[in-house]
Amino acid sequence: MTTKRKSVLERYFYLFMSLLITVVVVYGFSYTINQNLLHPRIQPPQVVYLHSFVFSAWLLFFILQSALVRSHNVRLHRTLGWVGTAFAVAIVVLGYTTSTAVLRLAVQLRLPFPTVSFLFVEIMELVCFAVPFALAIYWRKRPDFHRRLMLIATCALTEAAFGRIPSLPNLFAPAGVDALILLGVLRDILVERRIHKVYLYAIPAMIFLQIFAEYTSVHQSSWWIGIGNSLIQ
Repeated sequence: MTTKRKSVLERYFYLFMSLLITVVVVYGFSYTINQNLLHPRIQPPQVVYLHSFVFSAWLLFFILQSALVRSHNVRLHRTLGWVGTAFAVAIVVLGYTTSTAVLRLAVQLRLPFPTVSFLFVEIMELVCFAVPFALAIYWRKRPDFHRRLMLIATCALTEAAFGRIPSLPNLFAPAGVDALILLGVLRDILVERRIHKVYLYAIPAMIFLQIFAEYTSVHQSSWWIGIGNSLIQ
């Protein structure tokens, strides 16, 4: 690569990724937002609307934080980071509450989806977001660690969007998440000629959790079915 192209990647990559993630989420949810949220045949629990609002706010916040770093407003970026922590906690709490509330309604109305086994996939998505985010806060004074962990955490939230794209089978939705993260790996190879240790540890761990979640869901593992049923009581 030319020095100019490397410079563009180095300066604008994370801002570009924040915009790309938003495009993926908007595109994925565009297939279901009308029938599930705007004009639903069955009224969803109210927490679904709150979760949608907070999730959308997080995406805008992620773009803002990326833009602040790009414009060298690091002090404001760090100050607003604690707002991001509140957002992250809300996403985890509302994500779990929404998943169980929707599943509880599906059981009551005897709807075919979502299922108790799929709840495990949704919980693992939250884990794949929460753990990198917590580590990003811990390493907030290490920009090379922090920005990569924040990227990984936000990419983890796109699995639901990939799962709503008709041409992409649900089982391959995690691959969409991994593809976004691998763009970060590609950036490191092109710009720094090495793969950062954050990716070397995080990507295998995330793929393991994704496979474990999908296996548990598809095979309706009995150990989880018992736990899942207790969670929606």
